Amino acid sequence: MQHDSLRVARKELSAFFASPVAYIFLGSFLLVCLFIFFWGEAFFARNIADVRPLFDWMPILLIFLVAALTMRMWSEERRMGTLEHLLTLPVPPLQLLFGKFLAAMTLLALALLLTLPLPVTVSLIGPLDWGPVWGGYLAALFLGAAYISIGLYLSARSENQIVSLISTVLVCGVFYLLGSDLLTSFFDNRTAEIFKLFGSGSRFASITRGVIDLRDLYYYASLVGVFFVLTLYSLEKLRWSKGGEAARHRSYAFLVLLMVANLVCGNLWMQQIGSARLDLTEGRIYSISPATRNYLRQLQQPLLIRGYFSAKTHPLLVPLVPRLRDLIREYQVAGGSRVHVEFIDPQEHPDLEAEANQKYGIKPVPFQVADRYQSSLINSYFHLLIQYGDQYQVLGFRDLIEIKQHGETGLDVELRNPEYEITRSIRKVMYGFQGGGDLFASLSRPLTLTGYISADRQLPGFLKTFRRELQTLADKLAQQAGDKFHFEIKDPDADGGALAREIEQKYGYRPMQAGLFDSRRFYFYLNLSDGDQQLQVPLPHDFTRESLKQNLLATLKRFSPGYLKTVALAVPRPAANPYMSHYGLDNSKQFETLRKQLETNHNVRTIDLEQGRIPEIADILVVVAPEQLTDKGVFAIDQFLMKGGTVMLATSPYQVSLNRDSLTARTRTSPLLAWLKHNGLTLQQKMVLDPRNQPFPIPVTRNVGGFSLRELRMVPYPYFVDVRAEGLNPGLPVTSGLNQVMINWASPIETDAQKTAGMKVDWLLKSSAESWTSTSTNLIPRLEHYGRAGFTPGKDRGEKLLAVALTGRFDSYFKGKPSPLLEKPDKTAGTTGNNRDKQAKQELDSVIERSPESARLVLFGSRDFLSDQTLQLAASAAGQEQLGALQLLDNALDWSLEDPGLLSIRSRGHYARTLMPLTRETQMGWEYLNYALVLVGLLLVFVAYRLRSRRVRQRYQLLLEGRN
Repeated sequence: MQHDSLRVARKELSAFFASPVAYIFLGSFLLVCLFIFFWGEAFFARNIADVRPLFDWMPILLIFLVAALTMRMWSEERRMGTLEHLLTLPVPPLQLLFGKFLAAMTLLALALLLTLPLPVTVSLIGPLDWGPVWGGYLAALFLGAAYISIGLYLSARSENQIVSLISTVLVCGVFYLLGSDLLTSFFDNRTAEIFKLFGSGSRFASITRGVIDLRDLYYYASLVGVFFVLTLYSLEKLRWSKGGEAARHRSYAFLVLLMVANLVCGNLWMQQIGSARLDLTEGRIYSISPATRNYLRQLQQPLLIRGYFSAKTHPLLVPLVPRLRDLIREYQVAGGSRVHVEFIDPQEHPDLEAEANQKYGIKPVPFQVADRYQSSLINSYFHLLIQYGDQYQVLGFRDLIEIKQHGETGLDVELRNPEYEITRSIRKVMYGFQGGGDLFASLSRPLTLTGYISADRQLPGFLKTFRRELQTLADKLAQQAGDKFHFEIKDPDADGGALAREIEQKYGYRPMQAGLFDSRRFYFYLNLSDGDQQLQVPLPHDFTRESLKQNLLATLKRFSPGYLKTVALAVPRPAANPYMSHYGLDNSKQFETLRKQLETNHNVRTIDLEQGRIPEIADILVVVAPEQLTDKGVFAIDQFLMKGGTVMLATSPYQVSLNRDSLTARTRTSPLLAWLKHNGLTLQQKMVLDPRNQPFPIPVTRNVGGFSLRELRMVPYPYFVDVRAEGLNPGLPVTSGLNQVMINWASPIETDAQKTAGMKVDWLLKSSAESWTSTSTNLIPRLEHYGRAGFTPGKDRGEKLLAVALTGRFDSYFKGKPSPLLEKPDKTAGTTGNNRDKQAKQELDSVIERSPESARLVLFGSRDFLSDQTLQLAASAAGQEQLGALQLLDNALDWSLEDPGLLSIRSRGHYARTLMPLTRETQMGWEYLNYALVLVGLLLVFVAYRLRSRRVRQRYQLLLEGRN
């Protein structure tokens, strides 16, 4: 019986390819696909490395293709009078039907196969995620199978091919419209979701995301089953004699009705299954990751995740609601009884809406929508509440979605990466809640506080008192912590100073002094260690027990995974006159976007480096675009590094001024550059230019009739280096998960092999092998002289180091020098003991001359790539948020703080996979190549059919001649 189906399929395929109509159908389908992809959806202008525009139109294109393929399969048999002959053959109608279905599926698969060069092309010019591509092709096969079953049924009901064609288009179109936004926009969310359950297009979109859901596959299989049964019933009726066994016929009809009802109702039953799905996307962005499960296992209290979704919302947000619901239910499954999930419409529950507004600050967002008659404004909720104990976080639609603008009015809206947003909120509320509890409970190892303190006879009077306060505080903490905290005091001068030499070699601790001209030398250092990592506990400035306790607890928290880390952020002060800045008349840099990004996962504390000290609570120091620092500012950075901290610097020897009329750069000197050179890193007084770059609106001077006209023009700008692929270190988690980073006006970094010997040197960013450098401070491209590039390519072509990380022991820049914080004694003050002690308290300081091995220095060779100005320019040029630079910094923070949880799931976003920078000529070359590949594919199909036909004719000729 299976052989009979194959013979029917071969007969249908031969009849199809025997006519030029076959190649016209296939060629038209392929050309329309390419036209929509490159012209209708403006693939290159859209600048996203995916094939979503192809699959977005596939449900509609397949309607016409399948209608053309199936319109003659039964109608032609009825018109020619051969159907009766087929039905009287000793072949069951099911085999005949399956043979024709197999032939149509083969043609459909061939048409889809000929579109495969398109995603291959995209993968060559951008980081294509193949998961959604394979999902799209699978969805196209299942959708095509459903359409084919509909077409075969309608073809069996009519003798006219045109009638069959039109009726197939209409019926398939109705199934597509059921779940389309055109219909569902007239209903609320719940009604719309019911319609989407039976919409062929809405189910298709779910699979093309890269998520294979058993419910979606069953839907298409049920359509195939329903119309197979109906087609068999139609064929069987033709075999029944008039006035035959009416009772048997009614039983057969009842059985058909029962099977159809079961297949349809099966879709409703399948909706109860929520975990039968396979995420094909790279990084499994639609699934719960191991990092999220690890955070959920740490929950000690019930966690509430509540979704506030209005029944009526913006049409672009409607399809995102069920996806969020499915993902949040996975949190409930993964967290078990510790995670409670709710979904409510606040407008249907006034009490919950009042609570949302008053307690959590959740308010509806106004959206403008339009129907057939008028445009209107609706107030809609699209929020998530994450609550743990007394801590909570609220996520709005701006946190959960990303928008890509194309053209003047076109918008693409997708979920950014909801798992990252939800998980980082869970982490924040969980750590915030634990922060108010027992500090020692979350420690995995016991801690030892070691005081390297000289004997009382060598200490100033105020330090003798302070030593007793230290002992009292340590005893109380030891009693509170049990066996998780120990305290000991060691005299470095004992046993001939052996310990003093050891701590100088190991930690860089040298004798202190109580004033610039005080001859007394003593030790008073505090170290906190868990046996693997050691950190210095800073001495408080007022030398009180309470201040010491705060410093000690702040250091202790750095050993605990259950607390939010604190970032000390040093950025230039905001513009004094925001009005002048708004109109491009103020060159000061703003970093509010950076600050807000850091605050999502850390406690951020803005500091002034010129105070000479970094707050003791800081876990990491981030310095961006530092102004002219004095020795005090450099000393603050140096000593934080010497204490084993991590310092991140974004700086360069140039200061760029950008406004609406000019673009200039000037060199700048700073002791910070000398400090970097001391640590083995040199920022060259050059800027990197790269042919792989991002276009930006640059003021360009154009000569018009002897007059110079300055205008803004979008041009490729080599100073805005587009770092991707080989320019991102694949061996580090900081960069391995990124797709692209734009770094502007960057200076190349050189590492001194001698000074970094023994350290771990990790490169982060590199420019392409075609990049070069320039010392020119004229940053405006001269298009009239150098063409589209605007700059003369240099001779020093090659990769340039743009970001690097050093880990290991550093020697202090101030080694052997007095601390810049020490001041000369006040000659007007008295010389009594109390005055001397008071003055010593104000001036007591020391220089830590060597860091522990945990110290890390991360350097980015650009001052501006994190500024609001640059990020806004990047967003306006790309039509979307550019988060690569911010995500790079977030990754570096998590890497440095040894918190890999969020780093492993941090969002790159659907629209972060941008194409490589291409010239217009190159874009046209890729487009025309795809047209050529379509023609070559059709030619190969034609040649393959002709060769097969020749072999068949030769075989029959041999049979007629009596030869085998």
